[in-house]
Amino acid sequence: MKALNLFVRYRLPLGIILLIGGIVMGITIGWWEATIILFLAVICLVTHFMLGPMRLVQDAVEAGDMEGAMRIMNSIKFPNLLYKPIRSAYYFMQSNLAMTNQDLDKAETAIRQSIKSGSPLKDQEGMQYFQLGAIALQKNDIKTADTNLRKALRLGLPDKENRAAALLQLTTIAMNRREFKVAKDFFRRAKAEKPATKELVAQIKEIDKYISRMPG
Repeated sequence: MKALNLFVRYRLPLGIILLIGGIVMGITIGWWEATIILFLAVICLVTHFMLGPMRLVQDAVEAGDMEGAMRIMNSIKFPNLLYKPIRSAYYFMQSNLAMTNQDLDKAETAIRQSIKSGSPLKDQEGMQYFQLGAIALQKNDIKTADTNLRKALRLGLPDKENRAAALLQLTTIAMNRREFKVAKDFFRRAKAEKPATKELVAQIKEIDKYISRMPG
C-alpha cells in the first residue's frame, strides 16, 4: 500500500527521468535496448495524466487532512485528461472540499462537472444529485433542492445514512411548504432507515417531537 502511494506521488518525475534516460540510451546504445525503459516511462506518464493522484486525495480526506487533500487536488493541472470515471470522482471530491469551505458556487459548478463526466455506478449518480440537492437547499433554492433530492432517491443512494439524510431534508422541505402528509411519509421512511450518525439521530428526535401533532 505504502509502495503504491509512493509510486502515485512520484510517477510523473519518475516518468520524465525514464523518458530522458530512454532517449539517451536510444541515441547512444540503440533503440531496441531502450525499449523497456521507454515503455516504463510511457506507463508512468499515461497513468499520471489519466488516473491522477485521487488515491492520495482519498487517503488525506480519511485522515482528516483537508488542507493536504486540497493541495493534492490543486496539483491536477489537466483534469480533462483524466479517465472519465476518475474525472467524475475528481469533480465530486472538489465539490465536497468546496462545501467544507462553504464555497457553494464552486461546489455547485464542480458537482455539475461531475454529473457531466458521468458515473460508472448508479448509486454514485444518486450521490451526485444528492450533493446538488444539498447545495441548493443551503442556497435556499427549495424547488431545485426538492427536485434533485427526489431524483437522488430514485437513482439510489449507497447506504442508509445517505438515504436517511436525503429523506430528512425532503421532510424539512415538505414541512416548510405545509405539505404535512408528504412530510410524514418522508419522515417515516427516514426513521425506517435507522441511521446511526449522531447528527441524523438528533435530527430525527427533534422532528419527532412535533410532527405527530401536524394535520394530515
